[in-house]
Amino acid sequence: MPPGSRGRVVRIEAGTRALRRIVEMGITPGTIIEVVGSYGGPILVRVRGTVLALGRGVARKILVEPL
Repeated sequence: MPPGSRGRVVRIEAGTRALRRIVEMGITPGTIIEVVGSYGGPILVRVRGTVLALGRGVARKILVEPL
């Protein structure tokens, strides 16, 4: 998703440990996220008013439908 785009989390495809970490960050199915930036390193996303840096490996585990 390009910077500025928004989407709704549909599913998280991760093992137990990674899933727990993602959920602790406030990312759960149904959550609206906005991509703030993607500059070759971590992807910056806004979740529930907070900007988070997600590694690309973690971000690939989060399936999002565009809004």
